[in-house]
Amino acid sequence: MEKNRPKVGLGVFVFKDNKFLIQKRINSHGHNTWCLPGGHLEFFETFEECAKRETLEEAGVICDNINVLGVTNDFHTKENKHYITIFVKSNYISGEVKIMEPDKCLEWKWVTFDDLPENLFLPFKNFLKQKKNQKLFDYN
Repeated sequence: MEKNRPKVGLGVFVFKDNKFLIQKRINSHGHNTWCLPGGHLEFFETFEECAKRETLEEAGVICDNINVLGVTNDFHTKENKHYITIFVKSNYISGEVKIMEPDKCLEWKWVTFDDLPENLFLPFKNFLKQKKNQKLFDYN
């Protein structure tokens, strides 16, 4: 009998003009919460490949200059799901932000850390808690 194992997710900070992209999730665990673009890491896929693929698939955006920021261990107890989530930062290259997966995303918006909504997706919330009081990004 196969044991349950955590899945691997990846969240992407896509920066443009000192703001980053977030989406409102629907129809999945974390329904009605805000998260970064991202998704599941595929078999034999690099973090960079995953970040580029997911941002293009979800938001129609091309990003580059991808660097790992950290990792969270996330227990979605209500949904009986367990994820290891890898967070990366990237730079916006091109593309017009649009809802590419209307069954999964209600809205996209560019934000700063000062204007984040309160209802954040658990991995995103855990990452921000973990990095509290640390300078994550240099906007120079």
